[in-house]
Amino acid sequence: MSHEKAIDHFEYYQKLGNWDFDRFGIHTRSLTDWDLYEILKSLSTPDSRILDLGTGGGEKLLANYPDCKEILGTDYSPEMIKTARENLRRSGRKNITFKVMDNHKMDVPEDYFDIVVARHTTTDPVQIRKCLKPGGHLLIRGVDKYDCWGLKFLFGGGQGFNDPVPVSIADYENVLKAGFKDVVLVPIHEQEFFKDPGSFREFLQTVPILEGVDLKEDHLQRYISENTFGGKIRLIRSYYGLTARK
Repeated sequence: MSHEKAIDHFEYYQKLGNWDFDRFGIHTRSLTDWDLYEILKSLSTPDSRILDLGTGGGEKLLANYPDCKEILGTDYSPEMIKTARENLRRSGRKNITFKVMDNHKMDVPEDYFDIVVARHTTTDPVQIRKCLKPGGHLLIRGVDKYDCWGLKFLFGGGQGFNDPVPVSIADYENVLKAGFKDVVLVPIHEQEFFKDPGSFREFLQTVPILEGVDLKEDHLQRYISENTFGGKIRLIRSYYGLTARK
């Protein structure tokens, strides 16, 4: 997703308010041995300072990030950060703060963080590199163009459908251009299973996978009928993981 598209989605993220999708009863099966949180834990120490870009409501950060000296979670949406601060209060975790920040106008100290994590958000690798300490690490997990491709193909559109270059390749090239070392790009494949058609429909109405597309009932019924296994509806997800070092 380009920075311009991210700005266009501002009202969407403000309205959503958080990324806690437990209500959909999704069961996820990973087909790729690449785990962002395991990599993060392996790189961090008790003295680490971690910056989390695109933190949303902070749910993933609070549940999966290691205890360390300092964690700063940022998001473009004030409503998301409001949710994150409330989630932080309930969690009781320490050394964590949240603030509103545009990833393309980063307001953080230079040469300060040991690890920067960007999850499902746009980035400016040049600015990220400036805020990392020498030898610091960048971890990116993003949604690729071919995410839910069977669904998008059936409807003839959706998030990234007409992008000339997959965002994974664009991110990879931009990180290289910014001067990072040891840049590794890994495709991530997962299967998500929804408990019933109702939760699947609600999910598609909540997330931007089929943005700008009319959710025609006949198309939706066809997809559900062709992708129901053991009473659950399958959605094939395509993400990407990227690691790099300053």
